[in-house]
Amino acid sequence: MTRFLLTPLSVAMLAGFGVNAVASENQEPLETISVLGNSEALHKLPGSAHLVSAEELEQFEFVDINRMMRAVPGVYLREEDGYGLRPNIGIRGADGGRSGKISLMEDGVLVAPAPYSAPEAYYFPTAGRLHSIEVLKGPGTLKYGPFTVGGAVNMISTPIPNETTGKVQLEAGEFGENRLHTYFGGTTDTTGWLVETHQQQADGFRKIDRAGSADIAKEDYLLKGRLNSAEGAAFAQQLDVKLQYSEEESGMSYLGLTDADFAADPNRRYGISALDEMRNRHSTLQLNHSIALSDDFSLNTQAYYNKFKRDWFKVSLGELLADANMGDADAQAILDGAMDAEFGIKHNNRNYVSRGVQVSANWQLQTGTVQHDLEIGVRRHWDEVDRFQPVENYRQINGELVYQDTTDPSSSNNRIEDATANSLFVYDQIQLGEKLALTASLRYEDVETAQQRYNDVDRREKGSSRSNSVNEWLPGLGATYAVSNAVTLLAGVHRGFAPPGGGSSEGEAGDLSTNYEWGARFDNGDLRAELIAFYSDYENAVQNCSVAVPCANGEDSGNYALGESDIRGVEALVATEWSIANGWLIPLSASYTWTEAEISRSNFDGSLQKGDNFAYLPENVFAITTGIDSGAAWRINVTAAYQDEMCVNNLCNRGTSDKFDVTESLWVMDAAAHYEFSDDLAGYLKVDNLLDEQAIINRAPDGARANRPRTASVGITYQF
Repeated sequence: MTRFLLTPLSVAMLAGFGVNAVASENQEPLETISVLGNSEALHKLPGSAHLVSAEELEQFEFVDINRMMRAVPGVYLREEDGYGLRPNIGIRGADGGRSGKISLMEDGVLVAPAPYSAPEAYYFPTAGRLHSIEVLKGPGTLKYGPFTVGGAVNMISTPIPNETTGKVQLEAGEFGENRLHTYFGGTTDTTGWLVETHQQQADGFRKIDRAGSADIAKEDYLLKGRLNSAEGAAFAQQLDVKLQYSEEESGMSYLGLTDADFAADPNRRYGISALDEMRNRHSTLQLNHSIALSDDFSLNTQAYYNKFKRDWFKVSLGELLADANMGDADAQAILDGAMDAEFGIKHNNRNYVSRGVQVSANWQLQTGTVQHDLEIGVRRHWDEVDRFQPVENYRQINGELVYQDTTDPSSSNNRIEDATANSLFVYDQIQLGEKLALTASLRYEDVETAQQRYNDVDRREKGSSRSNSVNEWLPGLGATYAVSNAVTLLAGVHRGFAPPGGGSSEGEAGDLSTNYEWGARFDNGDLRAELIAFYSDYENAVQNCSVAVPCANGEDSGNYALGESDIRGVEALVATEWSIANGWLIPLSASYTWTEAEISRSNFDGSLQKGDNFAYLPENVFAITTGIDSGAAWRINVTAAYQDEMCVNNLCNRGTSDKFDVTESLWVMDAAAHYEFSDDLAGYLKVDNLLDEQAIINRAPDGARANRPRTASVGITYQF
């Protein structure tokens, strides 16, 4: 079940940048973790926050981030490849395309390859190695930034164990799936370490005409080290080092199916996309230092360097597929391989770098009878994306793909974009007596971006260029009132912002909104519930244009202003656990999100009108999880999730749309059974999409695509 996320005072930096404060002499060393169970901290939390815990992730042994997060209220997930390799996560109506409108982090560090200049997250941490996932909405997002229009997602990697221990997990399943996840680590009085790897392979469930299947191979390695001061030192200090490296080769494509072909076989893929493949490498260096200068004051510093290189070699045939959908026999024959044709396959070749330093101070003080938990943080960040994207030309001859020649990249595919950002936040939790708590926050973002295009492959002749400068003050205020030990009322308002990206021109401001929320929490120890309403008033909503999610004007780079917009919704969550005879337990949790969004004023060029809807935003999302736990050797868990159909463009409300403008609604059920053979050895059987229900869950950018079919897997876990 999804639980509330608490951020205790002793781990102040988790709430700010993800670096923990130093533990006292009587505490175990801490990494970037969340601690549950502090009711006082819960009552003061000025917004909606949830933790998907390690125990919850173990219930279903998911390796797909979409499945891991779908029970979190206020979150929308648009599947694409069936494995969650490049997810599309939206929060409270903020555009979910490539998760480009949320503050996406791992261990407190922005994880998008270039979060300011190219925020679309074509890299995503390997979900199968994650320890837990935090989701934060409301005024608290001002501590994370820069994306405060929707929310923040912080993924927690495996922590260094507090004793020498390890784990080996092996899994095999249908469609050639197999997985290895193992780690080993330990702790002494002044040191700690961890080594970890996650290996994932699959043949894939989509069968390519005349070419087999779309396979996947991904490997991920993680190394952590820690030094902390000895007992009795003048100041308690801790230094953490994290190194990460991953590689991926996957036969992923943007080409979907016509609706007729989807109805015949949703797992088919056209042979004209047989050469499509993603190759990428990612590396991270992260340094965290914490020092407690007194019982009330701590200082935390974090430096990071991320590098990501990718080449997604893929065909783009959206117009051909649209023609086939409209009954064009020649277009269908080309897709089927029955007619010869010439086409290009682009090397979507990009290099990303991001680096930065962030420092935060936490000071607990009292002014009269008022208690303050004050945090102040600054960050200096720089990132860059370098695109060099030639096109290989092919001819389809009797269904075979024959190479012709290579076309040098145009200036739009031969460019560098970079961004420099300076950020500041001040966050004060103010306790005004036993029942009332206020949270005052202020964030400042100063962003400078630039783009340079080149007219030749040697980059000696510069083409067009553009630059932009944006600075915004983002205030926020939240309040909680403890009606009783079980009931807490909350309300908050904050300024939403999302930077416009490296391709923006001077004067483009990015997303700007005023976000409100109000609601109540209930927790009596046996039953937890939450009901929160939210409303976002956008002065300007901006869509990031990409090949994966083209803008309303058809562009696949830069951005596009949607204009003034309104988003409103309700989030609900309930969770409990029943104890029955012989120590058996029946957990039950359910979450629901209702959202309505529309353009409230025509945009600058009149292409979008008042009343037009948001693309890829479902009105209703629901999830329920239950099971039975014997309290001894075995347990069974079942989860079901529903998502409404979605409009794929902004025009569905006009009444002129057809079936190609919407996806399909879908119920999906997953199940898992675990059996513990001993304290160290356990086995499990899991079935994703138990009822084998498939639907059109995505049409962007080129045709209909289905969710993953029923997939059964068996696994074994040994801990030592």
